Amino acid sequence: MQFTKLTTVTIAVAAALALSACGKKDDAAAPAGASAPAAAAAGGDTVKIGFAAPLTGPQAHYGEEYKNGVTLAIEDANAEKPTIGGKPVTFELDAQDDQADPKTATQLAQKLVDDKVSGIIGHFNSGCAIPASKIYSDAGIPMIAMATSPVFTAQGFKNTFRSMTSDTQQGSVMGKFVVDTLKAKKIVIVDDRTAYGQGLADEFEKAVKAAGGDVAKREFTNDKATDFAAILTSIKGVNPDVIFYGGADAQSAPMAKQMKRLGLKAPLISGEMTKTPNFLQLAGKEAEGSIASLAGLPLEQMPKGKEYADKYKARFKTDVATYSPYGYDATRALIQAMKDANSTDPKAYLPVLAKIKYSGVTSSNWTYDDKGDLKDGGITVYKVEGGQWKVMQTIGGGTAAPAAASAAQ
Repeated sequence: MQFTKLTTVTIAVAAALALSACGKKDDAAAPAGASAPAAAAAGGDTVKIGFAAPLTGPQAHYGEEYKNGVTLAIEDANAEKPTIGGKPVTFELDAQDDQADPKTATQLAQKLVDDKVSGIIGHFNSGCAIPASKIYSDAGIPMIAMATSPVFTAQGFKNTFRSMTSDTQQGSVMGKFVVDTLKAKKIVIVDDRTAYGQGLADEFEKAVKAAGGDVAKREFTNDKATDFAAILTSIKGVNPDVIFYGGADAQSAPMAKQMKRLGLKAPLISGEMTKTPNFLQLAGKEAEGSIASLAGLPLEQMPKGKEYADKYKARFKTDVATYSPYGYDATRALIQAMKDANSTDPKAYLPVLAKIKYSGVTSSNWTYDDKGDLKDGGITVYKVEGGQWKVMQTIGGGTAAPAAASAAQ
């Protein structure tokens, strides 16, 4: 009973202090050494930046790493004590889990609009970013998405921007690469029927045919499948030189394993959702010889890649995987547009973002065309050798650093 009385008194005192604090003027000076949120509460503005990606489920590793890049960008921006519109501002992350599901994505898009975010980083998946973009467009909120489907920026919305190259750029590079560099004659394509996977496969097929290659067979699966025995048995009869897969590592890894076990000698070729540490771990020794493309330069060749890698490792106690540098640059570009416009009002800074010239981690020339696609978009091709992703060739993006590319087996 004595403890209960003491607790009651303590709570009463705390409540009185809290009421007293609430009575202070908003523009009171923040104490020295106050945190950024405290400083914002004492006369500045808190600016919400929305984020949406899969943070649970089989694609959570993509979303978490992506979010880490955004988090680091916001922390770095706040450390600079920015002032916009004559007031100190604090940027705050409003992160949402869309579960890589289009229906969930549209629900969260409306939630982020209702949360009065000033901009959006995301969505990660094309299948989520495309339907969500209509909601953000209607609200006039700029979004910089990881989505690579050509449809995303072809809708005619003024608010849609990318943080990576599109499937048109990536697919066209890889289609030409397998025909001209790998000398593949007979090519099989499989995709997961998502906006990303099918879109990448479509662009790859166009480029293969334009380069004079033969698409001997095209199959499809889904983004939940893990057993590809029927598809691969059918493919084996074609005796392909390469097998291209459009989709994520949760499918490409077991596919690579099953290809080797069925005696298929063709290498697996895929896009950036396969070029991950997770693919190496899931596929194990059967990952050897697999090839994947990724937007931009290798991390060690990025303008500020080493600096970013060191900072990321110190902050998150793990290495950069794939997407976080692009999330970082997208966030910093969004914030720079607000600074340049001297406003966090989406209507005021949107036209400034469209003409942004930003020098970041991934590119020293981050600029957009009239659709919102990055102008300076190179592609790097990687191959698994000795259990690690090794650079084969970098094409475009202001540099070309070809390594000896092995022929298709």
